[in-house]
This record gives sequence, C-alpha cells and structure tokens, in this order.
Amino acid sequence: MTRSGQEPEEGPGGRPGEEPRAEPHAASHKKPDEQPDEEGASLPVLLEAVLSVGSEPELHATLQHIVDSAAELCSARYGALGVVDPERARLTGLFTAGLTEAERAAIPRLPDESSGLLGVLISDPRPLVLDDLTQDPRAAGFPPGHPPPDFVRGDPHMRSFLGVPIRVHTEVFGNLCLTEKRGGGPFTDEDLALVRVLASQAGIAIGNARLYETARRRERWIDGAAAVTTTLLAGRPAADALMCVAERARLLADAAAGVVLQPTPEGGMEIVAASTHGDPGDLVGTAIAPGSPVLTQLLGGEPVFIEDSATDPRMTTHVRERFGPSMMLPLQSGGQLIGTLALPRARGGPPYDAVDRLLASQFASQAALALVLADAQHDREQLAVYEDRDRIARDLHDLVVQRLFATEMMLESTRRRAANSPSGDTVGDELSRAVDELDSTIQEVRTAIFALQQPPTDAPTAFRGRVLRETGGAAVLLGFQPSVHFTGAVDALLPDPVAGELLAALRTALAAAHRRSGVTSIAVKVDATPSRVRLTVADDGRTESGARGTSATWESAL
Repeated sequence: MTRSGQEPEEGPGGRPGEEPRAEPHAASHKKPDEQPDEEGASLPVLLEAVLSVGSEPELHATLQHIVDSAAELCSARYGALGVVDPERARLTGLFTAGLTEAERAAIPRLPDESSGLLGVLISDPRPLVLDDLTQDPRAAGFPPGHPPPDFVRGDPHMRSFLGVPIRVHTEVFGNLCLTEKRGGGPFTDEDLALVRVLASQAGIAIGNARLYETARRRERWIDGAAAVTTTLLAGRPAADALMCVAERARLLADAAAGVVLQPTPEGGMEIVAASTHGDPGDLVGTAIAPGSPVLTQLLGGEPVFIEDSATDPRMTTHVRERFGPSMMLPLQSGGQLIGTLALPRARGGPPYDAVDRLLASQFASQAALALVLADAQHDREQLAVYEDRDRIARDLHDLVVQRLFATEMMLESTRRRAANSPSGDTVGDELSRAVDELDSTIQEVRTAIFALQQPPTDAPTAFRGRVLRETGGAAVLLGFQPSVHFTGAVDALLPDPVAGELLAALRTALAAAHRRSGVTSIAVKVDATPSRVRLTVADDGRTESGARGTSATWESAL
C-alpha cells in the first residue's frame, strides 16, 4: 500500500499532522484502552530523540543523530538521511543507520533524482509510506552495492518503507527514510506522526547547526584572508605573494589545488603559481589559449563555477582531466584585474555549495586588495630609494664636483704663473699631473652620479647607461670595476645604429681584456663631437709578446 500526499491540517483521531491511510492495515487496529498506553510509551522515546538531536552543534554529528534516533524511535532496521542540494535537486550526502561500514562503502554513488525512492522524495518532497517496497516500481534503480528492497536478515517479509522531508524554514534540506520495521508489520500512522515531529525538530536543529558551521567556516576564511594580508604587506617578492594566496586558498577550500592565473600578452591566461598536496608538476606554465570559451568571463572579471572540470566543454587545458568541481574567481580591486584564483577539487570530490562560493569570492577580493596594497608599498619603498639616490647625486654634483672643479681651476692658474719662474718646468709638470688627476676624478664622480640616477632594475635605453651596464657586467668576471669617461653629449649625438656598433666593439674589447693575463685596470673613454665619436678601451694586461698594456680605438663619423 502507498500513502502519499499533502500534509492535512488534522488527521484521524483529531491529531494534527497525521495523514489518513489509504487502506487500514490490520497491524494498525488498536483497542481503545491500548492506544494511550502505546502512545505513552512512545512519548519518552520521542522526547529523548528530540533532546539528542539538538545536543550537537556540529552539522555532521547532528545529521547522524537524526537518522539513528528515527530508526530507534520507530523500531526500523534501516534508516537513511539524504542531504539535498537545492540548486541541483540531487543528493550531496547520505547518512545511514543499520548498515555496516563495509555495506556503506559498497555503495559507489548516491541515488539521483531519477532513481530509487530517495529520488522520488527529491522530486516530490512529501511524506511517503509503503507497505511493500517490492510492489512499487519506483523502488527500482538503486546504485550498485545498495541493499535491494527485499534485502533482509532472516525474514524476507519485512519490506516496509517510511519517508518524510526535513525542512529548514521553507527550504527542503533532505529526506529521512526508514525501512523494514522490526516485528514484521508495516509502519503505522503513529510512526509517521512521530517521525514528522522528529523531522520538524530536526529542521530547527539543522538550521542552528548550519548557522554554527557557517560561522566557523566564515571565521576560518576571515582568519585566512587576514594572514594573507599580513604576509603580503611584510614585503615578500611578487612570486612568493601569489604562491601565498594560492596555498592559503587551497587549504581553506579543501581543494586539490590552488592556482593563480594571469593574463598573457597574446590574450590568454597562464598559471604563474600553483599549490597542491604534492608536487604541482606541470601546472605552472599551463595556459588557457586565446579564444577559449571561459576566457571571456575570466578576463571580464566574472567568477566561473564548474561542476566537473574533466567534462566541461569550456575547459581546454590538458590538466583538466585530473580535476572535478572547480571555482575560478577574479582577483581584482578597484577595477584592476590582477589575475584569477582557481580552486579545483579532485575528480569525484564534493561540489562547492553556495556558502563556499560566497566565502571564496570574498577571500579573492580581499587577497586582490592585499596584492594591490603590497605592490603599492613596494613602489613606495622603491620611490624612497630613488629619492635618496637622487639626493646623493645632487649632493655629489652640487658640493663635490663644484669644489673639485674650483680646485682644478686654481691649480691651472698656478701652473701658468709657475711657468714663468726659474723652476717652472718642474713645478709646471707636477701641477699638470694634479690637474689631470682632478679632471679624471671629476669624470668618475659624474659617472657615479649618472649611475645613481638610473633605476636599478630597469634596462637603460640611453647610450651612456648601456655602456655602464656593459662595464658593470664585465666587473663581475674581472673582479674590479673598469673606469668609464664620457666627453661630450653622447646621448644626444649618437644615433642608434652607431651606438649599437660601439657597444658591440666594447663587448669585444672587454672580452679580450678578460682573456689577457695580469689585467688589473681597464679604462673606457667615449669622446663625442657633432662630427664624430671615438671609443677607446685600454688595459694594463700582458700581450702574447710579453708587452704590458694594450689599447684599442674605434671611431665613427656622425
């Protein structure tokens, strides 16, 4: 027999919430003087079940308490509580009573909305009572490993079924099902009433447990976002910052991997940081090619939620086969798209629910803001360094160079006056050497000033800066810094083709000097006039003939 339908306002006997039976069953007929005793005996059990249902703050423990209490309350051999995902209208969890661990593990998948009585309750969430499962065609389609309707232990006639929905406010959270009432009879109207009362109280307990669990999950995500912000603002390099975001998000979302993708110049997106349980393998460097269907949403800053990465046609990368449910969240702040945070779970993993999506999206927004702030902080620190270098350069130019130049002028004047004295030749030679040394010092200081004014991480574009970069690179191999002197407005006078030729000649000369033995100093001079430019590279190394000191000169017309 089947009993199903809307919940009536008042059932038989005047008790609200009970449904009429389609056909009275012999097992349900009671004498008037017996009914109060049986109801009185059930009341303490029901109260104990209600108290036990609300005793656990954890949702998982609460759900297991519900199914265990329902089976005990109605003397059912088996019980099952299926958790329904309202977005997908399918089961996302199953809690059982009466099955061993081996029997539970033998069920490879959950029933869907198109198979079994749990599927019937998903599509039509109303109370359902069956006296004989084997006579109802809807009892077919059980997953492999699931006990069939006539599966019993010792008695093949216990095939009864009772199922009621569990509502949290107006939302159907799941369905509570009982089968095979002990004693051989079907479930009674009293059983249905008791289970409905338990389901009503279970809805309240589940609502509270969900609020508690959501609060704890939110707390973990907030703590994780705060930890990421603290770490990023501590001044870690950009690559480490992205890895920090990927790893923390993976742990919070219980994902198989956490990856950060950034846009490529070609119009695609590439994985630049990846965190997994083990070696990320070939994840880093994997690119989503331009034109991929998912790119429009990602580059537009929209989140993408995927049920199964391996089968979703929008996913085109070769690594998608190893993943299942996934979230792809934009890392953007103030309209600036930094990249995308992807959190795929393993194949067959549980799908992300609405709370997961909300908390992960909030984490991504907070992480993006932290990345922007960290980048801005790095820029401020670099700016402070540049400003300090500019100050040093100004001090060198305004104080040191000016004083050196004034001293050079005084010595030059003294040398000219000494030339007319009897010992003028000797004094003049000494003063000439002093003037030359001062002039050389002035050139060295000016070169240092120019080097201070260049950003240390940027490749110079002016000829003067490119020469200094070449000599700086050679200093690593030589063990000392070659001296460099510039005469004339070299940056303004030299066209790009001539500058390229001179740089190639400078590299050749520096390489040749490195191969010679005994080199302790190298002098590089660039002299530019409106009509020609000359490059001279001299060193004090020994040639193959044993002579000490070599010099090479390149000259080009302008």
